[in-house]
Amino acid sequence: MSDTPSPAPVRLVIFDFDGTLSDSGQWFLGILDHLAQRYRFRTVEPHEVETLRGWPTRDVIRHLGIPAWKLPFIARYTRTLFALHTHEVSLFDGITEMLAALDHAGIRLALVSSNAEINARRILGPENARRIAIWECASSLYGKAPRFRRVLRRAGVAPGEVLAIGDETRDIEAARRCGIRAGAVGWGYAHPSALSALAPDISFASPSAVTDLLVGRQ
Repeated sequence: MSDTPSPAPVRLVIFDFDGTLSDSGQWFLGILDHLAQRYRFRTVEPHEVETLRGWPTRDVIRHLGIPAWKLPFIARYTRTLFALHTHEVSLFDGITEMLAALDHAGIRLALVSSNAEINARRILGPENARRIAIWECASSLYGKAPRFRRVLRRAGVAPGEVLAIGDETRDIEAARRCGIRAGAVGWGYAHPSALSALAPDISFASPSAVTDLLVGRQ
């Protein structure tokens, strides 16, 4: 019998939004050429998309030739543009049921996103948005770790009781910096191989897998 203690129960789940809860990947790909022209960075050819999905976020930014100083301007403009097109984006299948099950089980939910809170609320809808206890939105591309720490302080929970779930390598990196468990989803932007290379604590193949694991543990 192993003497290794079991992980502490998850009391708080921090979700990413785009690519994790909302199926917005195609919309972002659709405006990439426009962003490249406006901010003068390299365009992405259709045949490159799958290759780039297998790269860490930082490598993709470097490949596109986007200097760090431009990232806040691109993010701000993208959020503004997104606000005009939220009607074109929906949640992934099973997200509503997953949020409801976690909430019903007494697990607190938080949202940390580089998107704007008003955009996330529109796509989630009032009932789903009501289930999110803590919102930290409009973060910078690599600014999730400080937002995670703010969520921990606001929630009053220990890092070991928290699971951050996202679809990009930067989500895993931010969780690691904060000492919280990192969960990776297989249905978002990054290819599962890019995520598995960073050895997330838990990988999920579907929203129902999140429910099965977390609600089952409760």
